[in-house]
Amino acid sequence: MAIPGRVDLNDLLVFEAVADAGGFTAAANRLGVQTAKVSVEVGRLESKLGVMLFSRTTRRVVLTDAGQALYEECKPLLHGLSEAIDRAGSGKDELAGTLRIGSTVDHAALQLAPALAEFSRQHPHLAIDLRTSDRVVDVIEERIDVAVRLGWLRDSSLRAVKLGEFEQYVVASPGYLQRIKQPNTPDDLGSLDWVALTLLPTPLTWKFTGPAGETKTIHVQSRLRVDSPGALRSLLQGNAGVSVLDQFNATEGIGSKRLIRLLPEWSLPKAGIYAVYPPGRLVPAKVRSFIDFYQRYLDGLKKETNPT
Repeated sequence: MAIPGRVDLNDLLVFEAVADAGGFTAAANRLGVQTAKVSVEVGRLESKLGVMLFSRTTRRVVLTDAGQALYEECKPLLHGLSEAIDRAGSGKDELAGTLRIGSTVDHAALQLAPALAEFSRQHPHLAIDLRTSDRVVDVIEERIDVAVRLGWLRDSSLRAVKLGEFEQYVVASPGYLQRIKQPNTPDDLGSLDWVALTLLPTPLTWKFTGPAGETKTIHVQSRLRVDSPGALRSLLQGNAGVSVLDQFNATEGIGSKRLIRLLPEWSLPKAGIYAVYPPGRLVPAKVRSFIDFYQRYLDGLKKETNPT
């Protein structure tokens, strides 16, 4: 209920959603309401403030100067209010609300989705919105509560918790290996048909560590390039050549006998699995609970794979 003479908080939340999503329809989909309702609430806020907040065309919705100023002032306050509400309910046994989680497509399919099925059963009053993409999404702009990222983190204002590590394997298909001379050292990889994963910072340069601790850096060339680990796995299984796959995708292929690990005595640097989330004074209870749960889940998988 709006108080006469006061701005309705719901209107501010809708305004923020439109600014984040870049459009009324996208904001409506994000909020789960009709586009007309979003338009009405933004119009009501503009009337109350006496300024235009968005420039509207048939193709785009762009913040005006007044809208940009309001957005920059209100966004941290709205996030602080959300955290305060979450903290007020943190004493309850049940998590509630919506937890928005971001992840890469392949990690979600192979690891995260099965974990979330269990996490959802443990918290029946919590809605979970899993969003997958192989691009690095802006967690603040996309309103992601926590994102699971793999590899090596870039410097960022975001906060991060390391959940675990994974290995990288050089792999190829049995069919491809029948056509080539078997590699015995990393140097032998340079003459093979390499498939590059362009998501990596240096997909054609690899540093190996040998069984006696010696190191060797190799540089390879590729005709085939791909921007998805899942597509890379499919290419390799289709006899396209040789490449490096993360432990999860490689294990999937090796388990089906469609891939073979090469040079197992030579190791590549381990990469990390991280939970990253927006900056703020306190972490919402639903985010803390998910991070703790997923860290335990990954630890359990590691013990199953490498029992002591």
